[in-house]
Order: sequence, then structure tokens, then C-alpha cells
Amino acid sequence: MSPPPPPGAIRVDSLWKRFRADRGRPVLRDEVARVRDRLRRRGDRRDWKWALRDVDLVIHPGEAVGLFGTNGSGKSTLLKILTRVMYPTVGEVSVSGRVGALIEIRAGIHPDLTGRENIFLYGSLLGLGRPEIARRFDEIVEFADLADAVDRQLKFYSSGMSMRLGFAVASFLQPDVLLVDEVLAVGDASFQQRCLDRMRAVLNEGATLVFVSHDLASVESISQRGIWLKDGVVTADGPVRESLSAYRHHIESSAELAGGVGGDVGISATASGLNGLAPATGAPLTLALELKSSRSQRVVVFLGVSEGSAAPVFTLRQEVVLHPGANRSTCTVESVPLPRGRYWLWGAITDPVGADLTPWHPVTSFDMHGPELDEGLPGVMRLSPVYVGATWDGIATMTQVAGGRTPR
Repeated sequence: MSPPPPPGAIRVDSLWKRFRADRGRPVLRDEVARVRDRLRRRGDRRDWKWALRDVDLVIHPGEAVGLFGTNGSGKSTLLKILTRVMYPTVGEVSVSGRVGALIEIRAGIHPDLTGRENIFLYGSLLGLGRPEIARRFDEIVEFADLADAVDRQLKFYSSGMSMRLGFAVASFLQPDVLLVDEVLAVGDASFQQRCLDRMRAVLNEGATLVFVSHDLASVESISQRGIWLKDGVVTADGPVRESLSAYRHHIESSAELAGGVGGDVGISATASGLNGLAPATGAPLTLALELKSSRSQRVVVFLGVSEGSAAPVFTLRQEVVLHPGANRSTCTVESVPLPRGRYWLWGAITDPVGADLTPWHPVTSFDMHGPELDEGLPGVMRLSPVYVGATWDGIATMTQVAGGRTPR
């Protein structure tokens, strides 16, 4: 007999989950007709939709995993199965140890109980004794900033207050596995950072984290491993930056199919570096633009460079006069502060008032040559991949020691 898995281990084997597809139900006259309708629907394959398809995962204790994908990709369904709120249609799931979960704003807490009562209720559901919960009580209340409302019924809490309490309880009661869904989007920027700091502390205590979010910056900041779900299938699973890069590429490709030329104006471009070479960090970037117009008109051209999503690292704006046919222009960025990697140029054209002539869409992509980004502190969001060169002096760095240099 194999030994039981250690606390914090997660294993998912050949997981499939389906739901009945949405369909308007006819008005039935009686119960016999309702039963007849259900029997008829039972054999209709169109009535089912697979939310998860053949998912296999092994997550080790202490691992921080970011789970991302578009709406409807199966992220929340997978989290609910891990918390045993629902069960798979096919396959096996094993989660070892105590599980703290925040998958909805009011998940695990009761609206008719006070904040104090909910803390003790949630702790008892996690298998903790009352003395152990009491030992953590003050920390939970302080983190949630609910000292003045802890004896108020939860149904009188705002969404943000409920979320703060739920997250504090889930993360402070020493879980072996912490599952967090998109609910952090409800909080303000300060509380989001506090949550990331708390998740980092939970990881330092040896717990396992599975974090679902559309905020890719927060996913990258706290996760070591990234899992991209697309239509219920694991499409990428690896180091978080690599998985996010594949996901951003997919977003860009989808936008390219949807975007493009609008009305009587179009834009195309190529990107190159100094003297026509490949673009490089800290060197000029030349954008050769071709703007097509069916008539003479004054327009405003917007350009932006991103990692693939529609949110650019930086933007450029220029008002120009277009003539009928192809209009060529060159835009040179004097020094590009981007590290090595693939980037996308997005563009849009409006009239001088701001009405869209060509919508915001990917125009071209290019590969940047240069150094990699320095690793950031876990739990601290880096909003843009900006590379800043720096020189350290005054103390012996590991690079100097490895190179044989002695401290001054």
C-alpha cells in the first residue's frame, strides 16, 4: 500500500465535468408531460456542455499555481471541484490536508451570523478547535479591518467587507491548501496588495496556493507555475511567465482576427531596430507605417506596444493629414526600455473629435533582443515589463564573488 500524500498535495486524474446546456424550457401542462420531456432530453447530446475535458494535474505541497483563461474556460469549475463543492463527471481528484477556499464573495460564511460567529463557524468546518481559532481571531479581525463591525450580521456587510472577512478567515486559519478565485477584484489597490502579501506568507508557511485571476500582473507576481485553461482543456502548464506569454499570444491572435481595417482607413506596419537590424533593449525602434485612406482627411494615429494584450506598456499619439491612397510615415522610438521577448504593436485611428475610424487592434509583432527582466519580489505586482539597467557598487555582489573579484 502506497503512503498517503503529504498535506498540501493536489492530484487530478483524467477529470471531465459536464453541465446541461442552456435551453429555454417549454411550458408544460402537467407532470406527465414534464417527465416525458425529461426522458426525451436524456438521450439528447446537445443538452450537455463539457466544462472540463481530460484534465491531469499534479501540484506539490508549497507550490504556487496561477490559473487563468477567458470567461467560461473552466477555472472556477475546477476550483469548486477541488473544494468538493461539486464533483467530477468522470475522473478522480485528491486534495490532502486542510483546505481554505475563497471562491465567491460569501463562500463559507453565513449572512445571518455575525462576523465573529462566522470566524468560529468557518474554523470549525476546517477542523480547528475553538482555542486554536481564538488564538488567530485578533489577527483575522485586524487584517479584515472589521473591528467596528465584527459583531454585526454579515447580511449588513458590503461586498468588500464580506470579501475581506472571507479571505482573512480562509488564509489565517493555517490551511494546507489555499484556493482563491477572482474575488480580490472587489477590493481596492491597497487591500489587493495586502492579500498578495498574505498569500506570500501562507506560501512561506508551506501551504499550497491555487490562484485564479484575470489580473495577469497579480498572477505573475505570486505564482511560480502558470496553467492556462481554454475551453476546459489545459493548453499551457509551465513556468508562469512562459504560460502567460502563450496566453497573451492567443489573446493577440484572437484580437487580430476580430480587429483590422475599419471604414475607409487602414493601418499596417513593420518594426526594426538600428540600421534595419532586429530591435534591441535600450536602442532605437523604427516603425514603418502605411496608412491607407479613401479620401483626404485629418486623423489622429495611436500606437502602443504590449506583451500581447490590449493594455500597452506605452502609447504614442500623432495627428496627421492623409491623402487618398497609401500614406507612408516613420515613427522612431529613441530608446526602448523592453527586455527580451515578443511584443505586439497595436494601433488605432480616430478623427480629430475622437470617433473611431480604425479600432484598436494588433498591427504587427516583433522580437526584442536584450537582457531578461530581473526577478521581482513574490507578491509585488509589476504592471509593465520595463527594463532598467543598474550598477551596484560599494559591496561585493554574488556576480563579483563568482568572477573572482574581492570586496572593496
